[in-house]
This record gives sequence, structure tokens and C-alpha cells, in this order.
Amino acid sequence: MDILLFGLIDLPWWGYIIVTLVLTHITIASITIFLHRHQAHRALELHPIPSHFFRFWLWLTSGMVTKEWAAIHRKHHAKCETVDDPHSPVVYGIKKVLAEGAELYKIEAKNKETLERYGHGTPDDWMERNVYTKHSAAGIVLMLVINVMLFGPIGLTIWAVQMMWTPVMAAGIINGVGHFWGYRNFRSEDASRNVSPWGILIGGEELHNNHHAYPTSAKLSNKWFEFDIGWMYIRLMEMIGWAKVKKIAPKLQLDKTKTECDFATLQAVISHRYEVLANYSKSIRVAFKKELAHIQNAATAHGIDGATLKNWVMADAKTLQADERDKLSQVLSQTQMLEQLYRMREELSMIWERSAATKDELLKQLEDWCHRAEASGNEFLEQFSRRLRCYA
Repeated sequence: MDILLFGLIDLPWWGYIIVTLVLTHITIASITIFLHRHQAHRALELHPIPSHFFRFWLWLTSGMVTKEWAAIHRKHHAKCETVDDPHSPVVYGIKKVLAEGAELYKIEAKNKETLERYGHGTPDDWMERNVYTKHSAAGIVLMLVINVMLFGPIGLTIWAVQMMWTPVMAAGIINGVGHFWGYRNFRSEDASRNVSPWGILIGGEELHNNHHAYPTSAKLSNKWFEFDIGWMYIRLMEMIGWAKVKKIAPKLQLDKTKTECDFATLQAVISHRYEVLANYSKSIRVAFKKELAHIQNAATAHGIDGATLKNWVMADAKTLQADERDKLSQVLSQTQMLEQLYRMREELSMIWERSAATKDELLKQLEDWCHRAEASGNEFLEQFSRRLRCYA
């Protein structure tokens, strides 16, 4: 009777909070290390011991099927911010993704085409087929029984928090807020943002813009001030032979003695293209502030407010409607400095988009771009080009 009332473990009130946080954190670690970095992106290899533990734990605490999760996430990257993206706030709206992120996941999990096209390479052993997939809900029920037996009636509350943690934190915050609010280190071709520079509560997934810039990197932190606790766990497992990192984001190397572009420069610019565009955007931001007074009247005449104008200037031209591009062109014609920066950014991005061109042709185009930038008389372009030549 005492066991039913109090459970096998009796703790002070703060003890139950700690237990709940530990249990939910193990779930988050399982998602980011096993489902995300190992299964979906193959950024690392895992020893069978941690690999199966993560599978078993996720069966208990989420009922998620590995193939479904990996397939849906891969499709998210392949179709990001389009109507085919399973959970883009750009398409569905931030409120829907925050409130119904788990429902969007369940809907896409029923799409057999998604599973067949994007679910390859995931576990297909006896346990996966006959337990984890066939009886995915059984683990959740078992977790409830275990919690109540260990902690008594309060175990039900702990279990409820566990069940809500993944839908809110992963499906809601990362898929929603991670594409809506935060800062961007890289100007990736989507709306991804870093929610926080300290990736602890959601296992490092807070660094979502970093991840979209380098999806196959096992390490999600990039700047010196960023911390990825999931990466810390991976490094600890690597030290005892339980993990092997396959790839991390490349680090930019600068050779300040270089004055001409070479093949190393070209390769570095292509590899770091999102960082190149992010640095370029800083120059456009500064120039925009300087030139705003000169173009304010022209913007007003076209019915464009300051915030909208700034968004259009910072956006990729391909994301704007034809009439928006036309209005922006007319406004920018009033300022040579900002118009040059905008046009040259589009020309620079075209270099790595020309997949049919040879390396010699791309190098010639890069050198030509730098030459025109340095001869433009635009201080922002000149400084940017000289630094670009140092890429190695």
C-alpha cells in the first residue's frame, strides 16, 4: 500500500524536479545525438551500446519511429521553406508550428512516399520491426508504469512532462522558433536562426542556423561564444570508443599575404559561401543606414516603409516577387553605393550557383568580381574583396 501511495523512491519536492529535468534531458540528448546527427545526417558513427540505448529510451519516452523521424527531417532539409516542407513556419505560420508541431509530424509520418524516399539506411532489425515500430505506443505506457512504481502518484506528473517535452521543445521551438526568431551566423538559403548561443536545454539544437549551413556536421556550435552540449557528449563517447565523428563544419583559414585568387580561394569561398554572404550582409546593413535618408522619399513614393525596404535589400532577390524587385530597383537607383552593393552581392552568389562551369571558369569569374569590386570606388566592396582574396 505504501508503495502505491509513495512509490519505491521518496524524494523532497526539489528532488522530483531534478529527476524530471534529468529524464527529459536524456530524451533530448537521444534525439539530437541518435536521431538527428547519427541517423538523419550520418555525421557520426555510434557503437551498438549507445545506439541501442538511445533507441530503447526514445521508445519509452516518445514513441517515435527512427525511420519516420529521419525521413521527415531529411525532407525538411530537401524542401526547406517550401510548400513541401513538413513543418515550416514560413508556410504554416509560427503559431501553428508552435502549437501543432507534433501533429504536423504525425501527418507527414503517414506519407509513404516520404518514408520510402527519405527513410533509407535506418535500423531494420528484429527489435525495430517487431517492437519499436510495431508497438511504438507500448513504450510510452511502460514508461508510465515505471514512473508510478518508482515515484508514486507524482510519477504521473513526471510522465506527463516527459510526454510534452519533445513536442514542445523539438517539434515546437526548434521547428518553429528556430525558423522565425534569433540570430544568424550564416546567410543560408532558408529562414533558420540560432535561438540561443548556449545549446543546453535542447541539446545544442538551439544553434539551428549553424546546422542548416552545415547539415552534416556533428558539431553545431561555430563561434567561440557558442556551446553545444550535444557535441560535448559526443566527444566524451568518442574518448571511450563509443562514437566516431565523420564530419564537422570546416574552419575558415585566411592567408593575409595573398593578393590574387587561386583555386584554394575558390574552394574556400564555395565551402564558406553562407559565411561569405553573412559577412557581406553586414556591409549592406551599414550602407543602408548611411543611405536611408537619400532613398526615403523614393521608397515612400512607391508605398514602401523603412522596415520593408530593409527586408527587401537584405533578402535574396529570388525570394522577392517581380513587382517587389521592380520597386526595389527604382529605389536603389537613387543611391550608387547601396545599388552597387546589392547588385554585386547577387553576382557573387551566382558564382557558386553555376554548377555547369569548370573550375577555371569559376576562378576567372571570381577574380573578375574582385577586380571590379576593388575598382568600384565603394569602400565596402574594396575592403570585402581584399579579405575575400585571403581565403585559403
